[in-house]
Amino acid sequence: MSQSYEKRMLRVLQYIHDNPAGDMSLDRLADEAAMSRFHWHRVFRAMTGETCAQAVRRVRLHRAATMLLDSSTDPARIARDVGYDNARSFARAFQGHYGLSPSEFRKRGSFPAPLLTRRKGEFAMYPVTIREEGVRKAAGLLHKGNYSEIGKSFEAFGAVCQSRNLWAQCGPMLGVYFDNPDDKAEADLLSIAGATWHGEVPEDFESCEIPAGRYAVLTYTGPYAGIHGAYEALFGEWLPKSGEMPADTPCLEVYLNNPRDTAPDDLVTEICLALA
Repeated sequence: MSQSYEKRMLRVLQYIHDNPAGDMSLDRLADEAAMSRFHWHRVFRAMTGETCAQAVRRVRLHRAATMLLDSSTDPARIARDVGYDNARSFARAFQGHYGLSPSEFRKRGSFPAPLLTRRKGEFAMYPVTIREEGVRKAAGLLHKGNYSEIGKSFEAFGAVCQSRNLWAQCGPMLGVYFDNPDDKAEADLLSIAGATWHGEVPEDFESCEIPAGRYAVLTYTGPYAGIHGAYEALFGEWLPKSGEMPADTPCLEVYLNNPRDTAPDDLVTEICLALA
C-alpha cells in the first residue's frame, strides 16, 4: 500500500511539472493527490523532504533554467510560462536559487540539478500501534502562535486548575493541534493546551470533542523539542507503508509524564493520528 502514497506524490509532482504556470494552491495539489489538504502537505513534506511550495518553486525554476539553455526565448516570456507574474520577481527568485541572473545562467550554459527527493533511511524509528478510542472531550486554554511555545499555555492551564481545584475533572494532559505549521502563518496557528475533561467545562476554557475511532499512536520518548522528527517518521515512513488513510481531523498529543519531575530524555508523548 506504500505504493498508493508514492503514486499520490508522483501524481502531484507530475502535475507541477506539466503545469508550471497553473494553479499551485495547496487545495489544488491536495485534490490532485486525492487526499485531504489537512494531512497531504505534511505527508508530502515527510516523503520528499520539502514543502509543496518549495517543490513548486524548485520545479518552476528548473523548467525555466532548461528553457534558458534550450531556446532563445526572452526571459520575460519564460517567466510567464513558468508561473511568475513579472520578470523582476522571476529574476530575483532565479538568482536566489541558482546564484546567477537568468542572462548570466544562459551565457554560462550550466545545467540545473535533477529532481531531488528525500533519501531512504533518513527517518528515526518509533513504535506505532493502532488502537480503538472512544469519544473524548478535551478542554483547556487556547494557544495562538508557534506550537513550540505552547508550554507557557500549559503552565497557565495548570495554574488555573490548581487555583480553582479543577484537577478532579482532568484526565491525561494533552494538546490538540488544529493547523499544520507548514501550511499556515506561525502567528495564526491554533491549539489547545489542556487535558481530557470530565464534567462541565469552565466558560473561559476552549473545548472540543475528539471523535471515537481507530487511531495510529506513535510513542515518542525524549525532549519535546525533538518531537518534529517523530511527526516526519509517522507521516513519511509509517503512514505510506501502513495501508491506512488519515482522517481529516487534527493531530493529538497525549503527555504521559510530567516535565516538572521527569528528565527531558525520559518524557513520553503519544502522537495520535485518527484513521479513516
